[in-house]
Amino acid sequence: MANRIVAIINQKGGVGKTTTSANLTHALAKQGKKVTVIDLDPQGHLAISFGETNQQMPGIDEVMLNETNIANNLVQVRENLQLIVAGSRLQEIEQLSEGGAKRGDLLRKALHENLTDQDFVFLDCPPSSGLLVANALFAADEIIIPMASDFLALQGLSYMMGTINQFEKALNKKYKLFLVMSRYSSTRRISKEVLNTMLLHFPEQVLETMIRETALLAECPSFGKTIVEHRPGSRSARDFRDLAKNFLDGKVM
Repeated sequence: MANRIVAIINQKGGVGKTTTSANLTHALAKQGKKVTVIDLDPQGHLAISFGETNQQMPGIDEVMLNETNIANNLVQVRENLQLIVAGSRLQEIEQLSEGGAKRGDLLRKALHENLTDQDFVFLDCPPSSGLLVANALFAADEIIIPMASDFLALQGLSYMMGTINQFEKALNKKYKLFLVMSRYSSTRRISKEVLNTMLLHFPEQVLETMIRETALLAECPSFGKTIVEHRPGSRSARDFRDLAKNFLDGKVM
């Protein structure tokens, strides 16, 4: 099994999950780590972020529906970086009604004894609390929660933590948990308030580097590039390079 399986998760949309997934994994690959990233969001935006626009590409959907081995669906998107796209049938997983608890274990079983040469497997999760997120939590040992700096994000975080606690009890395991301040604006008072609240409630778990709000990050997917390719000298590219180092070193605020 891969050394570290990391779910990038937040049940609230618009917090920067896919932005974090694409840019963090590429920054880690640039540092020589072998990384596979799996798109668990039926919207399939992660593939677009890497410039993969083939809608018919086989993905994690077929793997989880027991139709193919995970190794058959890997796409080399950058040096040291592999992608498994969502696939057109991923939404069917959410509709599965048979199989009981086994429905939540499809991904973990698919990953078992696969991708053993990889340093990391990242799971880019959908903004929901359905079966796909359950599969990610069954499979992962670590969790990264990207947090937008607004009040509603804090509300969503308390709900998310409740879900994580339920899984920890049910699976009898403790996740290694990191929070990332994404879309941070130092000129907005609410950004600082959200950060201070997170530091109060999650000491030693907020990664040191904040991803600052910028239009540059939003335009990257339209070029099919990550920020470290699109504008390597930019402040945003530096943020993600620093975040990758923080993640590797476990460096928190």
